[in-house]
Amino acid sequence: METFNQDPKPGRLILPLVLIGMIATTYTFINRVADNNQLAIIEEQPIEQVEEVVDEDTTTTSTTTTTLPSNYVEYLEEITAEKIQAIELGKKVLEANEKWDEKSITYQEAKQEFAEFIDDTELFTNIIAEPGPPSEFSNLVSSHNELITLVNLVYDDTIELLAGLESSDTGEQRDAALNSFNKNLDQFINKIEEIVAAATSS
Repeated sequence: METFNQDPKPGRLILPLVLIGMIATTYTFINRVADNNQLAIIEEQPIEQVEEVVDEDTTTTSTTTTTLPSNYVEYLEEITAEKIQAIELGKKVLEANEKWDEKSITYQEAKQEFAEFIDDTELFTNIIAEPGPPSEFSNLVSSHNELITLVNLVYDDTIELLAGLESSDTGEQRDAALNSFNKNLDQFINKIEEIVAAATSS
């Protein structure tokens, strides 16, 4: 009587055994390699992020404002107004001299204008001299004396301008007087600006 195999797929029991053997072999191999080479399994450590804090320098600079006495301020205002008058005087002298050079005015007209400059500058000199700065401020008194010296030089220049106009030369004396006038007037104006700047910057 013929015997029949009741399991139609006899190989399906062998496959799981093969897989188990392969897994066991692989596990053994890995452990041996790690032991022989002294390998260590390193756990991944989380990276701690450090936030940099910038400490801003908050240094505060304080500014001290000095209040000038009222009579000091009044003096500065006075000489500033006188500076404007000096500038106007300089313009008038230059214009009159140019008109005479260009012969757009007569000799008598030029002579009259130059004579008026002498009168105007004399009056201006008296205005500068009095009343002057408050006597308690020695720095202003010293600087004001320089202004008086310069304005007197300007006055002398206007006299010399008229003398140059009346001279029989070809204009050399008048030109020299005009150059001196311009130089002394500029120094007068610059001195006023220096006084005001020194007071307002302190």
